[in-house]
Amino acid sequence: MSERSNDTAARIVAAARSRLLSDGYAALSTRAVADRAGVPLSQIHYHFGGKRGLVLALLDDENRRLVARQRRMYGSEAPLSRRYEQACDLLDEDLASGYVRVLQEMIAAGWSDDAVARQVLTLLRSWFDLLLDVAREAEQRFGSLGPFSPADIAGLIGLSFLGGEAVILLGDDDWSRGTRTWLRSVGRLISGLEQAAAATARSPT
Repeated sequence: MSERSNDTAARIVAAARSRLLSDGYAALSTRAVADRAGVPLSQIHYHFGGKRGLVLALLDDENRRLVARQRRMYGSEAPLSRRYEQACDLLDEDLASGYVRVLQEMIAAGWSDDAVARQVLTLLRSWFDLLLDVAREAEQRFGSLGPFSPADIAGLIGLSFLGGEAVILLGDDDWSRGTRTWLRSVGRLISGLEQAAAATARSPT
C-alpha cells in the first residue's frame, strides 16, 4: 500500500515538473498535472495539499539531489579551480533538467507569498552552506581571502549564480554568453591564487 502511494506521489511530481516547465507557475493547473499523471485530482490534494505544496515538494526533491551531487563534486581531491569549473559545467545540466526554471519560478512566487518565500530561502540556505564550506577550504589553502570573509565569498558566488541563471532564462544569446564568461572568470581567479600559493610554498625561507 505504501509503495503504491509513493509511486503515485512520484508520478504526480514528475507530471508537475513537465507542466511547470511548459506552463510556468502562475498558469500551472493541478487538474492538468493530474491528467498528465493519470490520477484523480483528489490525489494531488491528498499527497501535497494543493498547487503550492506540490511545486515545493518538486523543488525540494530536486534541490536535495543536486546539493548532494555538488557536495560529492566539491569533496573530490581535484584542484579547487577545477572543481569550480565543474560547477560552471553543471549549470547547463541544471538548466536543461528544468531545475533552474523551477527554482526561479518559485523565487518569483515567493515575492507575493510569505510561506513560499520562507521555504525557498530554506532551500537556498543549503546551497549557501555548501559554498561557505568551500570558501573556508579556500581560506585554509590560500591563507587569506583578502578583504573578504568566507561568508562574503559564499554570498557573492551564490548570488552571482542566482542572478546569472535569471539572466540566462531571459533567452538572449549575447547576455547568456556573457553570463557564462563572467561566472567562469572566477575560476581563473582561483587558479591564479593556487599558482601563487604553490610558488610561495616552493620559495626558500
